[in-house]
Amino acid sequence: MRPSSFIPILAVAGSTRGIRILQSNDDGWAESYLRELHSALLRAGHDALVSAPAENQSGTASRDAEPEPRTAACQYDSCPPNSGPVGSNATDPRLNWVNSFPVTSIKYGFDTFGSQLWSGAAPDLVVTGPNIGSNLWLQVPFSGTIGAAAEAVKNHGTPALAFSGFTATKAAWNTLPPPAAATLYADLAVKLTSAVIASGKPYLPEGVFLSTNFPSVSARCSKVEDFKFVLTRINPYGFSGPDADHCGGDTRLPTETQVVLDPRGCYVSVSVADAGDKTTAPADKQTVVLGKLGSFLTCYD
Repeated sequence: MRPSSFIPILAVAGSTRGIRILQSNDDGWAESYLRELHSALLRAGHDALVSAPAENQSGTASRDAEPEPRTAACQYDSCPPNSGPVGSNATDPRLNWVNSFPVTSIKYGFDTFGSQLWSGAAPDLVVTGPNIGSNLWLQVPFSGTIGAAAEAVKNHGTPALAFSGFTATKAAWNTLPPPAAATLYADLAVKLTSAVIASGKPYLPEGVFLSTNFPSVSARCSKVEDFKFVLTRINPYGFSGPDADHCGGDTRLPTETQVVLDPRGCYVSVSVADAGDKTTAPADKQTVVLGKLGSFLTCYD
């Protein structure tokens, strides 16, 4: 880990504005996207803890299996061979790996790593990703990043935010400088996370999570202030609906695919997702989110 990434536990725990955040992903605990978000959450004053797969587990949806002892080194040689079924960074107990799937990692985050670090307390919020690559429409049910967020809501009763980034840049945790997309997506994720937290508890309606997709990083879309967050739906209209009344009485929200791939602007899609089936949540749940986030969300036209 880069020295700037480490913040002593007591420094974070003493923050008056920080909350307990459990992190995971499906790309692996040593990927730069996850680690950059971890560092950004710590800088924002949050008590963040990582519990993620020991290696890339993309596309594993909601699979779950008891971790098995490793014989090979972890992703990017981030743990030595024969390290057992689970493990932690030798100098930072906030960074933990599980030799299994993202859903399993979330379970260990709640029951083992988080319980140890937080003296039995549960996380206030679960944040997964940013996924390396988008999770749009038909990709959603297969994503381990999405599956981990759904697990937190469905089986642990904890609100969750899942982040995915269209620009797919794989890099190890100790790559210097980190990929531009990793840093930018981390800052964007913290921006939405902060807005959700500022809206007050309960952070989200029961039974839902937010699935957020960042568009490609480009010369035009390269700074946090370039981006606008838009409320969207996961599946096309007709598979579910109507949606919440937003932006001029239209009860058909744009799809996340439409928004993220729009060449006109740097639009971030924010979909209210049902944790049970990973599709668009009903209008009443969307309305609650609209009421909480208010002007943070931009009208799309």
